[in-house]
Amino acid sequence: MRFLFATLGAFVILSTSAMAQTPPKTIGTPQQPQVVPSMIVLNAKAAKLAGRTLTLDGVAPNAIVFADRPMRAAGHALTAHLLEEWSDSAPDSFAKDPPNATVSVLNKAKSTVADIVVVLKAPKLDGDRLVFDVVPIEGDLGQADGPATVFIDIVNLPVARRTAHRAAWYAGAKQP
Repeated sequence: MRFLFATLGAFVILSTSAMAQTPPKTIGTPQQPQVVPSMIVLNAKAAKLAGRTLTLDGVAPNAIVFADRPMRAAGHALTAHLLEEWSDSAPDSFAKDPPNATVSVLNKAKSTVADIVVVLKAPKLDGDRLVFDVVPIEGDLGQADGPATVFIDIVNLPVARRTAHRAAWYAGAKQP
């Protein structure tokens, strides 16, 4: 019986040391992760524009993030993490170069959609209420009173750097 345990012990020790010396197998060509210019989509139960204040009520706790070129990819990130892009702590923050956005709100009574293009500044999240200071560019929300979607365009702006490493990305293929 001792011989059996000694033999089994020697086998475990030898096989463990053999496995420890085997280098890990690399599949494909390793590449540095890269962040690509992306669009950000926020959804809310309602939106209201009062002067230069945009209020999103019932904002979703996560936002959709997607890219089309040079790589197709989609995923999501926590809304609270996205708002860190407006932090003053980085030289390339949205606080210094705020993004444009299109706010689309359904008008339930007329079954129409109202759109406004704005510059988004100084977000404040309190529970599921998100408030931005805005600079209107064109359009009007009028009496729109339904669900809202905010399409944040970061073309020609620094990419969502701090958020990208915490977002969950699905798929990804280079454009031909």
